[in-house]
Formats: sequence, C-alpha cells, structure tokens
Amino acid sequence: MAIVTVPAENRRITDPAEIKAFLNSQGLHYEIWPLEDRVDPAAPAERILAAYAPEIEDLKRRGGFVTADVIDVYPDTPNLDVMLAKFSKEHTHTEDEVRFILQGRGVFHINPVERPVFAIEVWAGDLISVPLGTRHWFDLCGDRRIRAIRLFQDTSGWTPHYLDAGVHGEYEPLCLGPAWVAGSGKAGL
Repeated sequence: MAIVTVPAENRRITDPAEIKAFLNSQGLHYEIWPLEDRVDPAAPAERILAAYAPEIEDLKRRGGFVTADVIDVYPDTPNLDVMLAKFSKEHTHTEDEVRFILQGRGVFHINPVERPVFAIEVWAGDLISVPLGTRHWFDLCGDRRIRAIRLFQDTSGWTPHYLDAGVHGEYEPLCLGPAWVAGSGKAGL
C-alpha cells in the first residue's frame, strides 16, 4: 500500500481508496495487485512473469505494451549510484512508465506544474503507471532495494528526457514505510 505526500499542503494520504482517487485525479493509474499465494517475490524472473501473465497481458492490451521484464536492485548492485542518478533528476519519457513492485520501496515525485509537487512511496503490491510526458523523478528508499515488473511500449526501452530547470533538488526522497503507517494509523497530516 502506497503513501502519497503533498509537501506544500502538509498532506499525507494512506487510505488505498483515497490514494487511487487522488492519483487518478492527477492522471496517474494505481492498483494493488495480490502478492500472497501467487509466487515467491524472490523467484526467478521467468516464474514472476508467468505468475502475473494474466495481469501483464491485460496491461499490454490496454496500454499498447509489447514487453515486460523484472528489474532487481540491491544495495550492492554494480554502479547503483550511476544508475540511480539517471532517474533522480526531473525528467519525462516518451512512453508510459509502468511498475509493479514485488519487493523493496521507492518514491516517485510528480511535478504536475500547475499543481503542487507530490510524492508516491510505492512498496510490494503497488502498481503505478506514470503517463508519457509527465514530469517526475524517482529515488530508492534508504534500504536501496527494489524488485519490480516493468512494462514497455517500445522494445528498446525508454530514455529519460531531462528538464533544464527541474525542481527535483527542492525535495527530499522521504520514505515513511509500512512501520510509519502501522504506528500512526491512517490519519493524514
């Protein structure tokens, strides 16, 4: 279950229905997919993709995606800082960015320009789709771990298009995590 934070409004959303409604109002798609009894999230990529084949095929049909893979990032992943630097600056893509989180956590910051910047912390079970052309950036949480199914509309993948005056430097990659939600209830700030 994700957490949405809108710093300029001192607002935090933790209720799944409210998160979905908020993200939909911003043009983003959000779902919670089942994890239990499906497949071990640490299973080989082929088993993960086979276990989620019905959902992946549905997304391919609805969104024009042609391929899916599994990304697996650990704190000791070679050149991790270089890889993360590519995504931690405000950018756009020429296709939708779709991720289903299997393990770990990360935070997407979205800059809708005409409204306040907001963050979506995603964790296991969250599926998010950031539409093409959306100004955003991504950071891993402190544990620097994420495993996710990625979908692509172009078999060559996507390339970030950086913005000259990105606002990413004004925001911290704050990750609250499941312990924060469990300890604080579902109240917003």
